[in-house]
Amino acid sequence: MSKICQITGKKAMIGNNVSHSKRRTKRTFDVNLFKKKFYYVEQDCWISLTTSASGLRNINKMGLDAALKDAVSKGYCDWKSIKILA
Repeated sequence: MSKICQITGKKAMIGNNVSHSKRRTKRTFDVNLFKKKFYYVEQDCWISLTTSASGLRNINKMGLDAALKDAVSKGYCDWKSIKILA
């Protein structure tokens, strides 16, 4: 599973750990991701998405259908990558 949000397109960033002596070593800043199930009313089915916390807020604000269409148009996910649950 890649660490990329399917709604906002957020992914892990790379930065530095800085010690007290100012020595720098590489580290990653991971995204706050969740695997959530949503009921997709337009298709009458359950879907599973990997979303970040801000992605969940976008879904609550815009609605699931509008958020998915926006994510597909921006290229963050495609319809084939959305997992449909039985």
